[in-house]
This record gives sequence, C-alpha cells and structure tokens, in this order.
Amino acid sequence: MSSSSSAVSDKPRLPSKPLSCLITFSIFLLISSSFSLLQLSRTSSFLRLIVPPRTSSQNPSINLRSEHGRIKDVRTSCNDEQPLLRVYIYDLPPDFHFKLLGWIPNGDETWPDVSDPNRIPTYPGGLNQQHSVEYWLLLDLLSSEIANVLRIRPCTAIRVLNSSESDIVFVPFFASLSYNRHSKIQDNQKLSLDRQLQRRLVEFLNDRIEWKKGRNHLIVAHHPNSMMFARNMIGSSATFVLADFGRYPSHIANMEKDVIAPYKHMVQSVSAANSAPFDKRPTLIYFQGAIYRKDGGAIRQELYYLLKDENDVHFSFGSVQANGVREAGEGMASSKFCLTIAGDTPSSNRLFDAIVSHCVPVIISDDIELPFEDILDYSEFCVFVRASDAVEKGYLVKLLRGIARKKWTKMWERLKEVSRHFEYQYPSRRNDAVDMIWQSIARKAKSKSKLKSTQLFIHRKNRYRSKNL
Repeated sequence: MSSSSSAVSDKPRLPSKPLSCLITFSIFLLISSSFSLLQLSRTSSFLRLIVPPRTSSQNPSINLRSEHGRIKDVRTSCNDEQPLLRVYIYDLPPDFHFKLLGWIPNGDETWPDVSDPNRIPTYPGGLNQQHSVEYWLLLDLLSSEIANVLRIRPCTAIRVLNSSESDIVFVPFFASLSYNRHSKIQDNQKLSLDRQLQRRLVEFLNDRIEWKKGRNHLIVAHHPNSMMFARNMIGSSATFVLADFGRYPSHIANMEKDVIAPYKHMVQSVSAANSAPFDKRPTLIYFQGAIYRKDGGAIRQELYYLLKDENDVHFSFGSVQANGVREAGEGMASSKFCLTIAGDTPSSNRLFDAIVSHCVPVIISDDIELPFEDILDYSEFCVFVRASDAVEKGYLVKLLRGIARKKWTKMWERLKEVSRHFEYQYPSRRNDAVDMIWQSIARKAKSKSKLKSTQLFIHRKNRYRSKNL
C-alpha cells in the first residue's frame, strides 16, 4: 500500500463539501418522510370511509373452497387498521332478540353460538323476512369476535367489549319481528308483548351511562310500524336504520343522521349468466301485489285500471300464499320493466325484488328515500316517474315503450353489477347488503357535518332528468 493510502487510513479526514450537502439532504428527506407517514396515519380512517379497504395480506388466512368450487381467501382475524366502525353491543336479555326466534339459552347465556352458519337460529319465513335487517346486522357483529372461525366476512364493523372504545352503541332489539309477531294483545294481557318489550327497552336505556352521556346509539326499526311507542321517547338521540321515513316526524328521523336499508328481497336472485336479455323478456310492464292500499299507495288502484287491459302488461293482485313469491320471481325475470309503486309508506320490497331479477325498476313514489344513494346513482338502472305523470292516461306505457333496446340493455347491465349490494347473507361478504349498511353507518357516525353529501345531492337530482332516458 502506498504511503498516501496509509495516511488516509491513519488520519480521518473531514467530509468534502459535496458529501456534506448529500448528508444534509438525506436527513431532510428522512424527517419529511416521517412527517408524511404521521399525517397519513391521521387521515387513514377518513380515506377508508371513501374507499373500502381491501383484505389485508397481513391477516392470517387460509384457502377455503366455496359451495361453487371457487377458492376464497378466508381471514381468521381483523387487524387494528381495517375496521371502519367499532361497535359496542348492549347485553340485553335474549327476550329482546334471539329468544323471539325460539332460541333457548343454556343457563345465563345471552348469545347463541354463531360459529357454524348451518346451526345459527333461523329467522321466521314469509313476509317477516323482508324486515330482517336487525338479525343480519347482529349476526355479523357477533361473528366478528370469533377468532378461531374461518370467515370471509369483511372487517368493516367489529364488536368491541368496552363502550369507551366504540364509535357507536348497538341496541340488539329485534323490533320488526317483535311487531310482526307480538303486537296484538293476547288473553289476560293488558299490553302486548311488543309494547312490554319497548317499555323495558326505554327503561334500560335510561339507566345506562352511555345513554346519559349522549353516546351515539344504533337502533334497527326497519318495519315502518316497529318501535311505535318507544320512538317518541327515544326521540332524536339515536341513529335509526329504517325502510323509509313515512311514519316518522322529521325531528325524530331524517337523512342527516339516519340510514335507509334495503328490504331483504323475497324472490330468488337471478344470476348474471341466467339473466334474460331484452328479446327474451316478452312482458313490457310487470306488477303483482296488493292493489288496494292506504295513504300514498292509493295510486296503485288508479294504475291498475289504466294498465290492466294493455296486451304486454301484467298488473294483478298477488300474495306470498300459493306459490305467489315463485310466480312473482318468474314474472319479473321475464319482464323488461317492473313497477315499484308507493304502498302504505313510500318504500316497497318490490324495488329489491326487481333489482335481483334484473328487471328495470320503474319507481313511482315521490317521497321515497333509497339505500346507499350517496354511493349509487339509481338513475343508471331505474326509471323514475312522478305520481302525477304516471296516472295520466297513456303516459306510462308510451314512456316505457319509447326506451330503446340499447338504453334498456345499459340499465340491465348495470343491474347485474349492483344487485350484489342488496343481498343479505351470513357470513357477510364485501359490499353485500350487510357490509354496505355498515359503511353507511360509518359515514354517518364519523361525519363531522350532518349535511347531505354532495354526491347524494347529485344522485337525487338525476332521478327525473329526462336525458337519462
């Protein structure tokens, strides 16, 4: 080694000017990156409200083959970054929820074992099913804490065991089922069981520290007649999950704080592969259901007399009895347009039956509120007609016959895309009805402003724009 080289190794030298600049610049980059990461962590929850999170690769998972033979990615836990919503569930006695399904607890059990989807308590059938939102949301929350169960449910909402860690407090009362099954006074009763449960619920809430402190509570009252007694005592102190606002005063329930959830459809879903195109749907307009209704539903009778004699229109009375649901499903799946007309309240289950049948819904209900409308533009797959126009002789038939095959097909294709958002199932799946409801609740619960979103305003404005047809 040369003497000059030896001198370098024996005596340290100060960095040259360029090297000093490089070191200074590197330190600046390190500080800037750290600051950016800190800011990102603070805003991550907001971003997740806009863009639903994808399944994290950090979660322990295995592959599970579904009933259709496809491979599914299955999580066994949710990490801390995934949930949009942390939910605390009151331990209300089983009388308020699963006991109404006939479930018998062992000892002091509050909840059934939901680890096996094939053995969970089942919800009553028939028309009870259309308002079963309460059941699906509670099942989903209970499953979120079963770490040893192979699940494919998203981590949008999870249960927490300490109310101080929660974004919202869930009140587990099957209010719709209680009304449907127990609203009539039985022998030797002064009050119906439904009324008794509502009274006990109000007493329970008034004793809870979370309620006294004004914590946000979530109450599912999807049937328009459910919680009739308690809703006035609860007032605006809770977030409601409803079918519509038809029987609620605006100071108790409104779009600023509450969530509209879809009915559970009654007809069988049509797969995209088996969905009939334009030429395979011989019926132009389809409606089957109760024709004589109260309030805003009186328009059904007027439309019946206007449309009943049209050759390619099916407008008749129908019910769930004597294969009525199966017949309605077959009729919708072979029709181009399906009428969704206001009933006793602005909403109707037929909208969701039409969507899963890929029959373009024709919504005749001026005051209807629609699920997830801040995300979905219903004008892309529905036709909106004002009630005053619909009852003009010849108006509706002329309007629908004037919609070209190309336009109808575009709406039909969109229906096949969005129908998954209206499917209730257990375990829940990404962006199905259960997951979409949790996302809607999260947007309400975490929004600093209770004003309607710009997107909701735009979508509502699009409803009656003629250019959409």
